[in-house]
Amino acid sequence: MSSSGSKGLEGIVAAKTYLSDVRGDVGVLIYRGYDINELAGNVGYEETVHLLHEGRLPNEQELGALKAKLAGYRQLPQGVIDLITSLPKETVPMNALRTGISALGCFDADAENNDPQALRDKALKIIAQIPVVTAYFHLHRQGKALVESRKDLSEAANFLYLINGGVEADQESVDTLDMCYVLHADHGMNASTFASRVTVATLSDIYSGITSAIGTLKGPLHGGANEAVIRMLQEIGSLENVDAYIDDCLATKKKIMGIGHRVYKVLDPRAVKLRGMVRKMGEKIAEPKWIQMSDKIAGIMQEKKGLHANVDFYSASVYYSLNVPIDLFTPIFAIARTSGWSAHILEQLADNRLIRPQSDYIGPEGLKATPIQDR
Repeated sequence: MSSSGSKGLEGIVAAKTYLSDVRGDVGVLIYRGYDINELAGNVGYEETVHLLHEGRLPNEQELGALKAKLAGYRQLPQGVIDLITSLPKETVPMNALRTGISALGCFDADAENNDPQALRDKALKIIAQIPVVTAYFHLHRQGKALVESRKDLSEAANFLYLINGGVEADQESVDTLDMCYVLHADHGMNASTFASRVTVATLSDIYSGITSAIGTLKGPLHGGANEAVIRMLQEIGSLENVDAYIDDCLATKKKIMGIGHRVYKVLDPRAVKLRGMVRKMGEKIAEPKWIQMSDKIAGIMQEKKGLHANVDFYSASVYYSLNVPIDLFTPIFAIARTSGWSAHILEQLADNRLIRPQSDYIGPEGLKATPIQDR
C-alpha cells in the first residue's frame, strides 16, 4: 500500500475541543474564548483551572471554594511519600514525578471511577498534588526535611515555599511563577495532551492518562527543551560568544533549542510575555546577560533562518532568575500543564471514542520462512 499519511500526524485533526486553540500563522493562543494576552497578568492560575474545567471564569465565591479544595488536597498518602524518599537521589526529576503520579493512583481507592464528578475531583487532587510530589523529591535529594504545605498560600506560592525548604517567596516571584502557570496551562493538541487523551480513550484511569502525558512531556522535543535552552546559554557563556556559537550551529546543522515551533510560524505569544518577565527579573537580580544573549540569538535566527523564539526559549531564563534548579524546569511545565491535561481528559471521556489511527504498511511481502539451519 502506498503511504498517504502525514508523518508525525502533521495537519491531521484528532479531536474537536472547546478548550484551547493555537493559531500558528498569526501567533494567537486562545483558552475557552479568551486570548492568552487577556488572561496572562489579569487572571491567576486557579482561575485558569476553573476556566478550563468549567468553561468560564469563576466568581469570587467559586474561586474561594476552588482554592480551598486545592489546598485541602495537597497532603500526599504516606505510601507515596515513602516511595519518593526511597528513590535514588540522582533520579531525573521527571522520572520521579512520573513515578509519583502513577503511585498516587495506587493509593486512591476510587481511581477506576470514571463518573464525571469523581473525575473532576480526582483531576483537582492531581493538580494539587503534582507540585508537592515535585517539591518533596527535590527536598529528598538534597537530604532536607519535607515541609508541610500551607493552606493559606496559592498554588504558585506554596510550590516556591516547599522547594525553598519552608521559606516564603516574595510576591514578585510568586506572581511571576503564577503567570508562567497560566501561560503553560494548555496548548491545543500537543504531544503530551494527545498522549493523555489516547490513554483515557481506552477507559483507563486519569492517573494513567497524566502519567502518559508526563512521560511524553519529558522529551527534549517537547517540554524538555527549556532545560536545554539554559544549558545552551551557560555553554555560550557571554554575549561576545553568541555569534560564533550560532554560526557553528548553523554550519554543523546543530539544533538551537527554543527556536522554531511545529505550529507557530510567527512569534509565540507566550514568548512575548515571558520575554518581558525575563527583563524584569534580570533587572531585579542585576544579571542582564541572559536576556541580552537570548535577544541576540533570537535576532540572528530570525534574520538568517526566519525562525522565531518559542515559549521554552524565554521560560528557561525566567525560571533560572527565580533560582529554580535547571532540572526542575520541565516538572514546572508539567505542574502547570496538568490543568490542561486533566481538562482534555474530562472532555475526552464526556464523549469518548477509542483513538485508533491506521498506518500504511511499506515493508516487504511474500517472504518465505526457511528452516533455522538454512538461514
